[in-house]
Amino acid sequence: MHDYLFGLKPLLLGGGKISSTEGNLLRLSLPPTSNTYCDAQLDDYKHLPRNAFKWSPPLTLEIRARASHNSPSGTLGFGFWNDPFAISLGQGGTARRIPAAPQTLWFFFGSNNNDLPLAPGVPGDGWKAASLRSPRIPSMLLAPLAVTAIGLSQVPRLRSWIIQSALNRVNADEALLDVELQEWHHYAIKWNEVRATFLVDNHVVLQTDILPRKPLGFVLWIDNQYAVASPEKGFRFGTTTTHRDEWLEVEILQLSAT
Repeated sequence: MHDYLFGLKPLLLGGGKISSTEGNLLRLSLPPTSNTYCDAQLDDYKHLPRNAFKWSPPLTLEIRARASHNSPSGTLGFGFWNDPFAISLGQGGTARRIPAAPQTLWFFFGSNNNDLPLAPGVPGDGWKAASLRSPRIPSMLLAPLAVTAIGLSQVPRLRSWIIQSALNRVNADEALLDVELQEWHHYAIKWNEVRATFLVDNHVVLQTDILPRKPLGFVLWIDNQYAVASPEKGFRFGTTTTHRDEWLEVEILQLSAT
């Protein structure tokens, strides 16, 4: 690991790899696979309870990045979140955490297998700058509520109402990015107490006052997962087939409180 990655730990599943290339570049890669969940990830929260996550405003993140393909099979990205779905109960060396309502501030790509229409007028897939703030829901209530909602959404007459009601409870601001994932670009997030600003190649692509609840953890990843939560399609989660090696190459330029 390079000195500037001090504090970040790898999570490698299903054949995911992290390797160094020339200079200070890192490559997170996935192998071809048909039925296995694959993930190559770096984060700084694996062993921590959520209230001890590191990042609150003011902060700045700057990253140079490119991907192997313009349309990878699953998801990839970098930024900050509260790791809301960690239910491993300590397996794999992670902290014991129960589910929480999601909070995110990141650059996120979802393949066309994904459909998460969180912000009005923005499609549920694609390469985005995104901020999401969810309401406070006691953790002990969240899991049974989610199971009930997913179960009821399987009833065709209830599906649209159940899912739209859930989507209406989150505040999200997103911007679809008009850049090629295969090309090198400079990405930045600047987060203060009143707004977050996303920049690509020094141009503002999203400025929002919809801010996640703090603190958050930093994450950088590529995987072959998809998620669907739309009134038309219902709730679905799964993995996609990767027919080729896929990777995300990055150089972390700045990750610091400012």
